[in-house]
Amino acid sequence: MNKMLIAAAASSVLLLAGCASGPDEETTAKMNDLNDQVSQLSQEVSALKSEHAALTSEAQQAKDAAAAAQEEAARANERIDNIAQSYTK
Repeated sequence: MNKMLIAAAASSVLLLAGCASGPDEETTAKMNDLNDQVSQLSQEVSALKSEHAALTSEAQQAKDAAAAAQEEAARANERIDNIAQSYTK
């Protein structure tokens, strides 16, 4: 009975020792590849965010310029109307 108990204990120790080892080279290589992909994607996301911010800023500037041009055109039309009215009086 003692021999069976010692054999069971030895086999469980060997089994647990095998499970306690670190990841193998293939797993480590896959993890490194995934980490590289995550870094690359993070950089792409940052680039896209900055590009989006720049485009949003340009769109706002274009909108402001269009509004200013429209206001200037309205003022010019009023001046022309005032000049035309002064000639007809």
